[in-house]
Amino acid sequence: MTPSNDSRTPPPGTKRPAPDNDRAISPPPLKRKAQAAISKTAVANFFTPTSQKAKERTIWSERSPDDDSPATLLVAKYTPETAASQGSDTAAKRRKIAAFDLDSTLITTASGKRHSDDLADWKWWHHSVPGRIRQLYNDEGYQVVIFTNQGGLTLHPDPKSKGPKSAKNRVPAFKQKCNAVLGQLDIPITLYAATGKDIFRKPRPGMWIEMKDDYNLADSDIDRENSVFVGDAGGRIAGAKGASAAAKDFSCSDRNLAHNIGIRYQAPEEFFLGEEPRDFSRDFDLSNFPFTEEGKEGGERVEKTNKKDIVLFVGSPGAGKSTFYWKYLKPLGYERVNQDILKRHDKCFKAAADFLQEGNSVLVSMIRPPADLLLTDNTNPDVDTRSQWIALARKHGVPIRCFWFRTPPQLCEHNAAVRSLNKELNPEARQALPRIALNGFASRFKEPRVDEGFQDIVPVDFKFRGTKEEYDIWGRYWV
Repeated sequence: MTPSNDSRTPPPGTKRPAPDNDRAISPPPLKRKAQAAISKTAVANFFTPTSQKAKERTIWSERSPDDDSPATLLVAKYTPETAASQGSDTAAKRRKIAAFDLDSTLITTASGKRHSDDLADWKWWHHSVPGRIRQLYNDEGYQVVIFTNQGGLTLHPDPKSKGPKSAKNRVPAFKQKCNAVLGQLDIPITLYAATGKDIFRKPRPGMWIEMKDDYNLADSDIDRENSVFVGDAGGRIAGAKGASAAAKDFSCSDRNLAHNIGIRYQAPEEFFLGEEPRDFSRDFDLSNFPFTEEGKEGGERVEKTNKKDIVLFVGSPGAGKSTFYWKYLKPLGYERVNQDILKRHDKCFKAAADFLQEGNSVLVSMIRPPADLLLTDNTNPDVDTRSQWIALARKHGVPIRCFWFRTPPQLCEHNAAVRSLNKELNPEARQALPRIALNGFASRFKEPRVDEGFQDIVPVDFKFRGTKEEYDIWGRYWV
């Protein structure tokens, strides 16, 4: 293309010609005024002496379930300016406790979403909530606290984690939202947020125990009759059809926490709106397993029917097999073969053979098939696994009996949680079981039959076998 005659770009290698005075010259471009990213308030605050700055009303801290674990409990203590100057929050113990869940109890999302990462996406669950909370503290003498499960938060994320980055940044947004909530209430209050699946997570009593320590409260100090826990997870069944239909609660953890700590439970609709309680149900109900003196003493009578034999346990993790062994079979002289101790499958068979050759009877428990590396406690669920022990019994010319533990899955999960979270009920220091261990047994389980080669099959139904002190721990909700 031929350049136009008025082109001002000189050919390469030539000097730029002097400007033509008769030709209009374009004005220089206007300079844009820089937009300040920092507000005047922020600038003024920067130059304000520290002694004159407003103090943070919310103090955040983190706590661990034990000395060997990372922090999983996030704690926010809010102190209003008037209380900080007068010391009114620590002047006297408040014996009545009003404890609340956070989400869907005190607040809900403004957007209508079930969950939101937007720190501004919240509103009061009902317009009456803040006034009622302040009334509890200011007029009725309650200590107000918040217990909330926040499993979506990770206090110390692994920098190498391949999870979404948004999940790693939720803690600052959660703190800002809570700062706003506590600031609007503007009373002395402490919020506890459980981020792990440990002793702090509702319905487990860890947050309640921390609260008692923080407020220097002994059990005898607390007015349990007039204390209350309010939360939306009450195990309530679905309401009647129609415009006012109410959905089924996603869990019963709030009602179960109230049971564990011995105070009254109310749903938000009952506490704030005065509605009548709805019917509820629990998938697992401890009232079906009361403490009895018969259970304390054992109740069952287990006899050794052969001079020497093998007893094969069949049952899910958490079915009560270890307790049964120590209470009944160990006193009868049975030696236990346990892969959790011996580790290798072949060592278990060798140990059993050695015991039999020495004239001992053998109890086989907690055997993992060699290819099943994910299951930590999978006790003889199927015919193939059991047939190996039947063959060993035949080889040594001894009978083999089957003790079948018929404990329901939810009760097994409860037992496993009790054991892992309470050292006094865990003499073998067993670790927490992943859910895959429970599901794995159920998926492979085949009901044992005599024609597999057993002398007999002894069904064992679960009952609590322990002292009243042990039952006081076991008889709480842990899942």
